[in-house]
Amino acid sequence: MVASIHPLIDNGLVKGDPNFAGGTLYCHCPSDQVVIALTSNIAHNHACGCSKCWKPRGALFSIVGVIPRNNVSVQANESKLIIIDPSAVIQRHACRDCGVHLFGRIEQPHAFHGLDFVHAELSDQKGWQEPQFAGFVSSIIEQGFDPKGMDGVRAKFKSVGLDTYDALSPPLMDLLATFAAQKAGVKFANL
Repeated sequence: MVASIHPLIDNGLVKGDPNFAGGTLYCHCPSDQVVIALTSNIAHNHACGCSKCWKPRGALFSIVGVIPRNNVSVQANESKLIIIDPSAVIQRHACRDCGVHLFGRIEQPHAFHGLDFVHAELSDQKGWQEPQFAGFVSSIIEQGFDPKGMDGVRAKFKSVGLDTYDALSPPLMDLLATFAAQKAGVKFANL
């Protein structure tokens, strides 16, 4: 039996609403919560096994999606936000009191510049895009998960219909490779 992958995975996926118009995220503080407004649905929502993303207590994976940065705004208690690691590519803005990551922003040239990374589970609204895949699956081993349990982890994702990758999904990896090639001046061959 696998420990908790994530509460949104453990009990089966709940399909999102493709017409969902956004909502509000809240940190976990009992009062004076940091409040973030998102004015559209998210995309590329996925389970992430990396060591940097915020995970709920006891979960092996985070659930994180992206949204255009222009669709993200702080509505309350912005003074409580801190950047976890200013040297990281994704600058994760977290509540200094409860530690919850509310959004991650890329400030440097990058294939995902202009998109913010968010945890829609911090919203009480329903309709957010459901997870589409699991990325950085093997990374949980680096955080202490027994490698002998990896078949069970992948089987759990498969049981709910999610493909697993040890990077991102192929379309996102293609975007990263295209950005790197263009930055290097690579000319693409016509096929």
